Amino acid sequence: MTVRQHTLANGFRIVTEHMPGLKSASIGIWITAGGRHERLEQNGIAHFLEHMAFKGTERRTALQIAEAIEDVGGYVNAYTSREVTAYYARVLENDVPLALDVIGDIVLNPVFDPDEIEVERGVILQEIGQANDTPDDIIFDWLQEDSYRDQPLGRTILGPSERVRAFSREDLAGFVSEHYGPGQMILSAAGAVDHDALVRTAEELFGHLAPTPAQVPDVARFTGGETRRLKELEQAHFALAFESPGYRDDAIYTAQIYSSALGGGMSSRLFQEIRENRGLCYTIFAQTGAYADTGTTTIYAGTSAEQIGDLARITFDEMKRAAEDMSPAEVARARAQMKAGLLMGLESPSNRAERLARLVQIWDVVPPLEDTIARIDAVTTGDVRDFAETVATTAPAALALYGPIDAAPTLAALQDRRAA
Repeated sequence: MTVRQHTLANGFRIVTEHMPGLKSASIGIWITAGGRHERLEQNGIAHFLEHMAFKGTERRTALQIAEAIEDVGGYVNAYTSREVTAYYARVLENDVPLALDVIGDIVLNPVFDPDEIEVERGVILQEIGQANDTPDDIIFDWLQEDSYRDQPLGRTILGPSERVRAFSREDLAGFVSEHYGPGQMILSAAGAVDHDALVRTAEELFGHLAPTPAQVPDVARFTGGETRRLKELEQAHFALAFESPGYRDDAIYTAQIYSSALGGGMSSRLFQEIRENRGLCYTIFAQTGAYADTGTTTIYAGTSAEQIGDLARITFDEMKRAAEDMSPAEVARARAQMKAGLLMGLESPSNRAERLARLVQIWDVVPPLEDTIARIDAVTTGDVRDFAETVATTAPAALALYGPIDAAPTLAALQDRRAA
């Protein structure tokens, strides 16, 4: 499988990977215009815009957009993250040109019909309401806000209801003109794709766009903080975050191996000690996520009101213990899980297309897969212990608690436990 890249004269980037033996392909456009690119008064507009892309273009109605892809057995979807908005489709080999035409149409030619804006406004307000009613969703929004206070990266992707209620057609069009330039777009495709044919089609669809200045977001600062929300729920929800490396830092591999060994599976320390040995929860996990310039290692668990204090304290004890006695066998297991997850994921053209786009967004090139595997293999037990020491003692921290949490320790009390 060979990765090929091409950049049009206006800065529009194309990256493809042909996967022999496949009869289908995943194709999409990833735009560097996510939640962290919004100004305060725009919070939620990137997500609103993603919804509106499917509500009609100059050439197709909303129904015709759906039918164009589903008539050939494919599917089309989109998502908004804090760093990108993506529009993508999965289709059979012969329908790749159709999929690109539809995606190009919804990105370049949305009509923003006022009636459809009102319909979709209602849909998004329902989505916000659903998120607010889902404890293990909303707690991560609060944790993000605690981690990056008073910064775009700390705001919710959906935005607050009051802003969503106020967005106008002019607001949507203005965000497009600010952020949907060819230099902010990446066409990524994997599977049964012809690179040269896609380049020709991309030139026809996107080559006329005039370059626009990229809106570079401010460098993120992990601030830390605490949110406590009392509510009558069956469980007390507990979420921690610690500052970790961004994607451009080689230490990201160490951080990911650490979080896997700490709470990434049934053999992990948190799962074994807190769930299996003590029975304090049903769900507990740790994971490391990254952005271009920062990242977070997150721990989440749900437990009873009576056990939240023990769970929180034991979690910090296990973090400290990991810095002292993380074993080579645990590190080797976490490395194997990380490599297997990466390689298994790449058997899907959808996952592969998304990875290509993400790498081009961060590096402007796609590093060889062998290099990534080598960087994972290069992480030593000493590296993981050193990172565990930082997390357990000095890394800035954020805490979010929700539900019957009267007995939960404060972040200050847990910080004292770190120092003990």
